[in-house]
Amino acid sequence: MPKKFTPEFRDRAVRMVLDRQAADGGPRAASIRVVAQSLGCGPETLRNWCRRAESSDLTSVVVSSSTSLEEENRQLRRARCRIRRAARAPRGPAHDL
Repeated sequence: MPKKFTPEFRDRAVRMVLDRQAADGGPRAASIRVVAQSLGCGPETLRNWCRRAESSDLTSVVVSSSTSLEEENRQLRRARCRIRRAARAPRGPAHDL
């Protein structure tokens, strides 16, 4: 029967892999092997956790990027609308100089 690991354990294991890889360099597979052995989980299991963490990080980056772009679009539409209104506004004697 497969072992059940808590989400906290998984997050910690992924952080350990990333920290070890950043400190030592080299291929991720080597970091995964060492960390998996020290934690008592399978290397393929840990590799899957790392992949999921990467994809969820990329997903959050894409979501935040699209949210900021949508906000920028709203601001630009408002500015364009204000410019159009100003262009259509009647001009008084002060503007005829």
